[in-house]
Amino acid sequence: MKNFSYDDFELREIQKLEGHTGKVLGIAWKEDSGVWGILAVFASWSDDKTIRIWEENFSGFFVCKAVLEASCTVRSCDWSREFNLVAAACSDATTAIWKNVGVHAYEHVYTLKGHENEVRSVSWNKDGQFLATCGGDKSIWIWEVLPGNEFDCTKVLQGHTEDVKIVHWDEKILFSGSIDNTIKVWEETRFVNGDWRCI
Repeated sequence: MKNFSYDDFELREIQKLEGHTGKVLGIAWKEDSGVWGILAVFASWSDDKTIRIWEENFSGFFVCKAVLEASCTVRSCDWSREFNLVAAACSDATTAIWKNVGVHAYEHVYTLKGHENEVRSVSWNKDGQFLATCGGDKSIWIWEVLPGNEFDCTKVLQGHTEDVKIVHWDEKILFSGSIDNTIKVWEETRFVNGDWRCI
């Protein structure tokens, strides 16, 4: 067996995916796809106001299987593993939620409102029960998924002094990054007083 060497490592283009009519701003892999025989799936988003869902075929190439229409530029996107939901951060200060309701079929089920400036990033926690959103209003909103595709804002986290650019969950810890040059680490203290604190 030949030992791996970075001297032999080379990446080559195997496919170019086209379809967006504006700048592609990011991609997000669907968790648990691409393993155990499950075909890989990812979402791409753009300033053309769309999210495109790409699925790997049995030849190893990706094909666009769905186009989700947003109301404005999409800034971020994330998949909920447990509830088959896709959340999109939008530049009109809203977060759009779609549900995977069938093979390659997605239905817009909710629009989250509350931020006073564009939403920059979205992130589901591991069990899909909570969604974090952040934006140009310097705040982070924590949304709880309720029965019937309903959502409730359980907390608005303040502390950053400038726009919050990204949020990301790791188990029960939430990270937020801002152009104020800081990263804040948040922990839920529900079993103490039902609140959140920056640790």
